[in-house]
Amino acid sequence: MADLYDCSDPEARATGLDAAAAAIGRGELVLMPTDTVYGVAADAFTPAAVTGLLAAKNRGRAMPVPVLIGEASTLAGLVVHLPPVANDLAQAFWPGGLTLVMEHAPSLAWDLGDAEGTVAIRLPDDDVARDLLRRTGPLAVSSANRSGRPAATSAQEALEQLGEHAAVVLDGGPRAGSAASTIVDCTGPVPRVLRVGAIPVDRLRDVVPGLTD
Repeated sequence: MADLYDCSDPEARATGLDAAAAAIGRGELVLMPTDTVYGVAADAFTPAAVTGLLAAKNRGRAMPVPVLIGEASTLAGLVVHLPPVANDLAQAFWPGGLTLVMEHAPSLAWDLGDAEGTVAIRLPDDDVARDLLRRTGPLAVSSANRSGRPAATSAQEALEQLGEHAAVVLDGGPRAGSAASTIVDCTGPVPRVLRVGAIPVDRLRDVVPGLTD
């Protein structure tokens, strides 16, 4: 069973972040808070770790794992090119509940599932998550639940569902709502909403009027 660290305590938080970063470095899974729900995280550049994440969730490769980053500046290094609309959306809603789908740089040594050359990227609005991401670099993160079950909104729920598969749990307290991020596909000439979530479509259109859903 995973080791749990109460991140409301500064000393436990520091110890937990060290333990989580070390676990990620070993190719193990970590349960972590995000600004939407709790997530299960693996090193995005270790294919075996991502495979382990999918197996823990009982999820197939047909639903590729999104990537979380700790700084907006990381985005440009992960994609073939940064479309102006994607940059505008990122500036308006990051950190926050917006996931952007773009073509990833072909040089990246990762395997996130059957993504057909694309990657879904988000900068979460959560201090614990970003502190870990700054230590580890980009992480493959999916909601901390078995496929078909509700997403975990507390560390305890995440532990109950996936604790046997993870090395570390970072307890950042309960998440206020279970709304997943809004996903926008920026790979085509016109950005398209793939999933409505934490950010309403009308707010997105305030930034990118031509957006379709």
